[in-house]
Amino acid sequence: MEPKLILGISSCLLGHKVRYDGGHKYDSWLVETLGNYVDYVPVCPEVGCGLPIPREAMRLVGEASAPRLITQKTLIDHTDRMQQFCRAEIENLRSKGLCGYIFKSKSPSSGMERVKVYPQKGGAASKTGVGLFARAFMDAFPLLPVEEEGRLHDPVLRENFIERIFIMNRWLQFKNANPAPGALMEFHTRHKLLIMAHSIVHYRSMGSLVAKSSVLPLSEVLQEYELQLMTATKKAATPARHQNVLLHILGYFKKDLNAFEKAELVELIDKYKAGLLPLIVPITLLNHYVHKYAKEYLAKQVYLSPHPLELKLRNHC
Repeated sequence: MEPKLILGISSCLLGHKVRYDGGHKYDSWLVETLGNYVDYVPVCPEVGCGLPIPREAMRLVGEASAPRLITQKTLIDHTDRMQQFCRAEIENLRSKGLCGYIFKSKSPSSGMERVKVYPQKGGAASKTGVGLFARAFMDAFPLLPVEEEGRLHDPVLRENFIERIFIMNRWLQFKNANPAPGALMEFHTRHKLLIMAHSIVHYRSMGSLVAKSSVLPLSEVLQEYELQLMTATKKAATPARHQNVLLHILGYFKKDLNAFEKAELVELIDKYKAGLLPLIVPITLLNHYVHKYAKEYLAKQVYLSPHPLELKLRNHC
């Protein structure tokens, strides 16, 4: 069993009463389901920078690219103290081994996108802002998977985010083990089909990179591989790409399955592609055949089991 992942998270999502009104935004799925596989590092930027609980509500004011953080009634500018906190907290988080971060949506400090920004001279707000801490974090950790709790209600976004944090966890374990040059080939081989499901372009590019790893400085290869791995998997795996991978896997059984069994699998894959069945259905049957016919290469493929089955991330159509 893999060690628990470490995720940063907005404190209020864990039920901590740190919001401006003294309340919280407890998210049961994050705590009671995902929490079984994750150790959270909670952060509340507003409390962290020294503001009390409760406190006056704040909002972003000015240009979306460089807004100020200002209290709504008394118009006190807390931008500088927040930015000072951001710098210190980001340095603190660098040592935590984070695999990703979950932000609180709409927050002027922690919102990842579409945060309201009000004009300096008054008027209607535009949803074009990013919370001050969220922006600083994403600038400092551009390859880490990040999401907002609201967007995680979307099953496609949820599956992609969870898959990526498990990838990052495996990658960090790999890097921290002081790998020999040949170890990257093994890591890449295990992730080949998963990468293919996200981006065939990166699949080919990463294969070429790994092939040249013996003649290039290992540190440079690892840095480039991490960039390509997280860039590739940021692209959501579509039903069409999944279909391509599933049919590719089916090809490994051409000498093992009879005509009926092959037709059954093709039918299940087609029904998945059409949105009539969840991905877990053809995956389950393929996993059965992998073990029945002892396909060692496929048994090691992360694609067939990229995250705990209990999370039910492949159960939606």
